[in-house]
Amino acid sequence: MITASLEKLERELPDDALVLDVGGYIRPWSRADWVIDIMPYDGRGPHGRDGSGPERFSADTWVQRDICAPEPWPFEDDQFDFVTCSQTLEDIRDPVGVCAELNRVAKAGYVEVPSRWVEHSWGIQGPWVGWAHHHWFCDVKPGGIEFVFKHHVVHARRSNYFPDEFHLSLSEEDRVQQLWWEGSFRYEERPILDIYGLDQYLAEFVRDNYPEHGAAIGDRVLTRAGTAMRELGMKLESRGRRQARERSGRR
Repeated sequence: MITASLEKLERELPDDALVLDVGGYIRPWSRADWVIDIMPYDGRGPHGRDGSGPERFSADTWVQRDICAPEPWPFEDDQFDFVTCSQTLEDIRDPVGVCAELNRVAKAGYVEVPSRWVEHSWGIQGPWVGWAHHHWFCDVKPGGIEFVFKHHVVHARRSNYFPDEFHLSLSEEDRVQQLWWEGSFRYEERPILDIYGLDQYLAEFVRDNYPEHGAAIGDRVLTRAGTAMRELGMKLESRGRRQARERSGRR
């Protein structure tokens, strides 16, 4: 969780608020009264702790389970005054289902996910784009969040990512997206089913946010993608006609 958000929570969250931390194993938030994560209580915090105080949760309030399992979490509706889910949704197989449970078990909360700037940055972790273990691009919008599957084509086309060392210019705030919500928030997966739509989604973000790198390349790629789709359609149509003639000749 970024520093500014931690400071805001510790400053504004009442001491008697019941708090749940979802996916907190790697870096648990000390202020949380409960934690739910697939990993065990023992060994928690391999990357340290969030927050300045002692841990309020304990082994008894650490729920070890797969947060993406189809069964509801073992909490009542609106059981928690506040829930946090930081740097988790991009990692898991079913962020939509987890968002549904966040809405169900809490009255308000804070969600933090990587920014698109990070996920389109070459070299932030190694010789590839973004973080290798992330499954989703996340787009935080007013009142909600949208998920797009992180297709491997992002690594293959220069128009789809920022150049090496771009990420070094990003501040801590630039590296994340934040969703503060009360009552409920919207959530959905945005399916992209065709080559042109995927290239457009990826390349347009780079082109709009780093024009000197993305504009010319992005335009050429989008044009080539549209041409490729038309050529593929013609080939499939031709193959279908040929197969129909062959079947007719056999009868």
